[in-house]
Amino acid sequence: MHVESAIHHDARGEAIEPAIQPRLIRIGQPPQRWFHHALLLVNGSIRLSRDDVGAAISGPAIAFFPPSEGEMITIGAGSRGYLVGMSPEIIGEAIGDHAESAALRVFSGSVAFDDALQPTTVREIIPLFEGVVAEVADEGRSSRMVISAYARLILMAAWRLRRGADVAEERRASAGLILQRFRQSVEIGFRRHRSIADYADELGISADRLHAICQRMLSRSPLELVHDRVVQEAKLRLERSARSVQEISYGLGFKDPANFSHFFKRHAGVSPVRYRALSVNEAQRLTIPTSYDYHDWP
Repeated sequence: MHVESAIHHDARGEAIEPAIQPRLIRIGQPPQRWFHHALLLVNGSIRLSRDDVGAAISGPAIAFFPPSEGEMITIGAGSRGYLVGMSPEIIGEAIGDHAESAALRVFSGSVAFDDALQPTTVREIIPLFEGVVAEVADEGRSSRMVISAYARLILMAAWRLRRGADVAEERRASAGLILQRFRQSVEIGFRRHRSIADYADELGISADRLHAICQRMLSRSPLELVHDRVVQEAKLRLERSARSVQEISYGLGFKDPANFSHFFKRHAGVSPVRYRALSVNEAQRLTIPTSYDYHDWP
């Protein structure tokens, strides 16, 4: 139930209870025209819309809105959550002058939401919203200082969640770049049979991190990827050149042709001589077990 008190010029607090029918809430309307709003969707769904542009969000989720006109929130039937709003003065007091203040000031000026909240995160955030709702509802003792304290905690929680999502995205982008550089290094050095530690040193990361990136993004170890490149090159040379197996093995950095033959058979399923014979017949060659496709790398 939405409750107004003497502090309603500085804050609002509303518990959204499950209902049979969808419900429409407009924010940015007097007397909360310049309020910042935060919405915690514990479960259910909402639709955010403005100027015929909308976005659907499923709970659990948290959303933050700067002062705005015409922002509409459609609460889905059966949804539960909390909506709180604070004046710019309250938000200014909440942001204060601290290490995180500059980042919070930027964050508070844009729409942000996170719809992938973990249950533990929801349990931690619910009391903050409940605190605002209770403080606004208690007309006899509602305190601007208490509202400001809750606003700071809600802002910090929303900002950290957004920051965590941004960091995760940066890590994914960084991992993709590392994988591309690893591929380039492999392309240059696979004939020299370099160790994975050497590749990792060249990339400026640990061998363990390189292994983790390759496994996460390609489900292959770095060594498997290097071996795949060697096998691919061996197949191309067996198919397209008239060089002997011995010459091909030396060209690929093997000191002993027998080692090359064992290596190739282990990965391709047939010996180099057999592969060359089968490669003449395309239909037969296609039945040969193949390793991971090197071209599937980023």
